[in-house]
Amino acid sequence: MFQGLLIAVVGGSTATPEESACAERVGEALARAGAVLVCGGLGGVMEAACRGAKSAGGLTIGILPGTAREQANRYVDIPIVTGMGEARNVIIVRSAQAVIAVGGGYGTLSEIALALAFGIPVIGLETWQLAREGHPAPPIVYASTPEEAVELALAAARRAT
Repeated sequence: MFQGLLIAVVGGSTATPEESACAERVGEALARAGAVLVCGGLGGVMEAACRGAKSAGGLTIGILPGTAREQANRYVDIPIVTGMGEARNVIIVRSAQAVIAVGGGYGTLSEIALALAFGIPVIGLETWQLAREGHPAPPIVYASTPEEAVELALAAARRAT
C-alpha cells in the first residue's frame, strides 16, 4: 500500500503568468518534499504545477475530465480518464490529503468547497476568499508564498492521516 502523501493542486485551466509561476514553484516544492502531485491534468495551473514537479523528479497524477489519455498535459505521469467532466473534481479532492488552490475560477471554487465539505485541509494562494453572513469563516489557510503553501499543506496532511 502506498504510504506517501498525495497533495492536490487546483487552479484554472488558463492562468496568468504569475499564477503559472506560483503553481510551478508549488509543484517543485512538493516533489522535493517527496509528495505526489494530483491535479485535473489539463493546462494552466495544472500544467505549471506538473512541470514544476517533474523538474524536481516528482510523480504527477492527472484526473482527466474527458475520455482520452491524450488530453493530459505532457507533464502528467499517470493519466486517469474519467469521462465525468467537472464531476471529476470529487475524485481529485478525495484522492488528496490536502489541497493547494492557486488562483482559479468556478471549477477551483467547487474543488475548494468539496474539500472543505469532506474535511480535507485547503491552503490558498491568491485564490477565493469565502464568507457567509452569520457563519464563521471556512478554515482555508492562506499562504504568502508557494513554499509556505507546500509546508502548510504537508503539515496539515500529516495531521490528517
